[in-house]
Amino acid sequence: MTEETSSSRSIAAVERAMDVLLMFGRHSRPDLGVTEIAQELEITKAAVHRILTALRNRDLIITDPVTRRYALGPAAISLGRAYLARTDLRVLAAPELRRLAAQCGETATLSIRRGDTRLYVDQVVPDQELRMEVALGIPLPLHAGSSSKAFLAFLSESEIDTYLSRHPLDAVTDRTITDPDRMRKELAAIKRRGYATSVGERQTGSASLAAPVFGHDGHIIAVLSVAGPQSRFKPRLAECAPLLMDSVGRLSAEFGYRPGLR
Repeated sequence: MTEETSSSRSIAAVERAMDVLLMFGRHSRPDLGVTEIAQELEITKAAVHRILTALRNRDLIITDPVTRRYALGPAAISLGRAYLARTDLRVLAAPELRRLAAQCGETATLSIRRGDTRLYVDQVVPDQELRMEVALGIPLPLHAGSSSKAFLAFLSESEIDTYLSRHPLDAVTDRTITDPDRMRKELAAIKRRGYATSVGERQTGSASLAAPVFGHDGHIIAVLSVAGPQSRFKPRLAECAPLLMDSVGRLSAEFGYRPGLR
């Protein structure tokens, strides 16, 4: 066997091992059996056994002696935590904000939640004479505007109930939703389609879209939005919605989110 052939085989073996490890990360089940892995990756059970043994020796995989099924081990979890500890939300979101602002020609923003409020933490403003700009770091209620409603819609039912019981839905503009029953219907619609819209609900004369960014555990960690003058952006909301959903999908994936966790 030549050195080149040996090296190629070694690389292929490493790639198969990585495929097995990554399968645990993307699968909806917390544990997997040898047959499932072999069938999905189209490799032999013997090869799967060898790979799992090597991964188990490094604590990347653990096995249940009763069920004989495998799950991610402490070393794999440590790797995930180390990655998450080094991820900076604003740094990761910046390319998506720039992309959205360029694609839609409007202001793209990033919001985070703080208790029963949310606040803007970053924005990219387009080079237009008439444009929207937001104030960073100012607490805003969770019921007025697309970014706020995107946070509220993807909380649990009990969290929504608690918020609505604690906070009157005060009118910020004459378009703000102030009736709790109507708000519940609005939140349900947002959750079904994946994004929120607003036309003048928080700021008169504005139109906006917003969608959630999910973390590895399926909980919402931030919201991206696109906002512009109502006269110009309202007719383009439907056009920009898929672009926004693509952006939050990519950013959620950066934080380890897999569709289907919710």
